[in-house]
Amino acid sequence: MRSRYRFPGQMRPATVQERYEFYRREFKTDLVQKWFRGWSGPVVFAVVIGRHTKIFPAEYRKDRSRTILIDEYKGLEDLRRYCVEFRPESVYYDRNVYGNWEEARRGPGKIEELGKSFGQQLAFDIDPENFDCPIHGNLEKKLSKRQGLSFCRLELQLAQEQALELMDELSGSFGELRLVYSGRGFHIHVLDEDTFFWTQRQRLKLIRCLVRRGFLMDEWVAGGAMRLIRLPHSLNGLVNRLVAPLDRFGVRSMDLVTDSRFLPGFALS
Repeated sequence: MRSRYRFPGQMRPATVQERYEFYRREFKTDLVQKWFRGWSGPVVFAVVIGRHTKIFPAEYRKDRSRTILIDEYKGLEDLRRYCVEFRPESVYYDRNVYGNWEEARRGPGKIEELGKSFGQQLAFDIDPENFDCPIHGNLEKKLSKRQGLSFCRLELQLAQEQALELMDELSGSFGELRLVYSGRGFHIHVLDEDTFFWTQRQRLKLIRCLVRRGFLMDEWVAGGAMRLIRLPHSLNGLVNRLVAPLDRFGVRSMDLVTDSRFLPGFALS
């Protein structure tokens, strides 16, 4: 399956059939349940069927670029059934913490209005295309060539190194951090309870401090405007890789392009 974007090694978009097989056979809902341990309130999920890959089931052509929220389910096996039905390129969850389902379906509200029953998980997103490359140039140049999601091994390595540096930086201020490989880049989740109720001003203050220290990150995610983030243990259908929590102490030696731990079963056969 050829992609309009350029990726290193054997990375490529997953086919509709491969997505179907993954969510039917390999999607580990027990690990998803473990990810949300300690989470209070309902979790809203979301799928995007084919916005970037342009690969989608024929019956969902009209919905291929939409973000479809999943807020009606009895358990994670229902989430699996939705994914088997939609066969999405991406699965996300809403980092907002809602007090009840009525509040969740009413919308995200404003971060400035955070209260006892509403908050948002603090997370940082580091993507490889944001790094300057001696071959492919900076992000502006990539966007001018419609290659904004493309990346090479060097850019992935730079993102890998910065994610580890940011983990070290944040560990001086926060007690519980989780590092996730998104299939392309990295997410750092802060689980300290008080940060769930930070205002947007507090979030932006931290972001600007980190940027001054040379860190690159997506302000929309860390600042709270983009509340969706990739669901760990789902499939990143753009590059055919698993979204996987990582042990930070073993990341530096990993080859994220070829490591079998990030390959879905159908790519190993």
